[in-house]
Amino acid sequence: MLSALLAWSITAPTAAADLQPCRLRGVPHEARCGSVSRALDPAQPGGVKIDVHFAVLPALARNKLPDPVFFVAGGPGQSAIELAGPLAAQFGRLNNRRDLVFVDQRGTGRSAPLRCDDDAESLRPLADRFDQATQLAQLAACRARLMRLPWGDLRFYSTTVAMADLDAVRAALGATQIDLVGASYGTRAVIEYMRLFPRSVRRAVLDGVAPADMVLPASFSTDNQAALDALFAWCEGDAACRARHPQLRRQWAALLHGLPREVVVDHPFTGAPQHLTLSRPTLLSLVRAPLYAPILASALPQAIADAVQGRWAPLVGLASSLGGGGATLYTGMHFSVVCAEDVARLSAAARLDAPGAQFGDAFAQWYERACADWPRAAVPAAFYAAPVAPAATWLLSGAADPVTPPRHAARIAAALGPKARHIVVPHAGHGVMALPCLRDAVRRFIEAADDAAALQVPADCAAALPRPPAFVPLATLTSEAPR
Repeated sequence: MLSALLAWSITAPTAAADLQPCRLRGVPHEARCGSVSRALDPAQPGGVKIDVHFAVLPALARNKLPDPVFFVAGGPGQSAIELAGPLAAQFGRLNNRRDLVFVDQRGTGRSAPLRCDDDAESLRPLADRFDQATQLAQLAACRARLMRLPWGDLRFYSTTVAMADLDAVRAALGATQIDLVGASYGTRAVIEYMRLFPRSVRRAVLDGVAPADMVLPASFSTDNQAALDALFAWCEGDAACRARHPQLRRQWAALLHGLPREVVVDHPFTGAPQHLTLSRPTLLSLVRAPLYAPILASALPQAIADAVQGRWAPLVGLASSLGGGGATLYTGMHFSVVCAEDVARLSAAARLDAPGAQFGDAFAQWYERACADWPRAAVPAAFYAAPVAPAATWLLSGAADPVTPPRHAARIAAALGPKARHIVVPHAGHGVMALPCLRDAVRRFIEAADDAAALQVPADCAAALPRPPAFVPLATLTSEAPR
């Protein structure tokens, strides 16, 4: 399979369709858009074809450098083109002398999209959104619909196949080497690209490392639990938080012990009263989402205290506040990747990740049920072993990250070897390169003349970043203010 894949990538035509002027959401200046034609099944080059779309923000300077920067989206299931606006704003200085390239990975965006009714998810009744049977039925209906599409053979949307597509875009643009920036799942994709095409890598940035050996549904339980426990420990050690929430752990345990229960809560988007049965997995999912961002996690103690008093709106609202940066999650692509690359290895995960004491294995069980009938790609064994880094590589971690904490990056940095450097930001959550000082450090890392200079670029600018203080409701602040 791998030899066929590489031959398919190397012998595929390298001339892309002519780039056409285009506009990207959130980008003020004109871009250039194009596509490369790829076989859906790498072993059948004469079979069904798909178009893999990409967008280029041309370098502003006339004397531009030959190595473009490729941004690889997360999820799995996000479109890089849909994220071009915020990424271009964050890394505009890189665009002075380098093209910025956004490739919609197959199954996302404009590239043979595998989309369920994702846009309507936030407006669905909460009872449907939180009911596992309803979720699984909707997913099964979506899978059946996707499989009827001309590009609907879901076995061919793996990370390995997608990185061969990305290399075809590189070749079509005439770039000998590229700089790669991946976030979350995008880090897994970048590591796989380095394994398959080491000579094409000039520099790599991995933000929130989610390596192939991680087994996502299992590690989420371990890492979510660690992040929640750390939040409780922080509150107990912070004078202001401890004074407001002296019984936080006990309140949380009481909430879990009282489930399932019937609750009424206003819908966070429509405002309509919602009646639903709150189960243990649902409560854990409500807490899990705010942990991604410390500014949201700072409101969890108050939201838990409110829930104990029967006020569930703050917790539901927090869980709905974590946006995707303007990008849809293409659910079909998400499950095509996770079912093949992660769920298939859940039995092995038990040796690596003990389930969290409270999160347990509910998340893994849900994915097992969702993936039971999902067609799966053939994944090469070598996919799960990180290569020796062919070029200078930064791995960035937030110490408070509930999904890709530093332990994963530390393991992969050791495997990548001497050209890898792991940087941990003490009080940051999931994804750190958007922090103003770190985005500048990333720019200087990519712009460094050689690997040695790149690995010496200072990156401790966010080390003193404080943890946000515990949230206090405005009404409380007003009532406590001196008169």
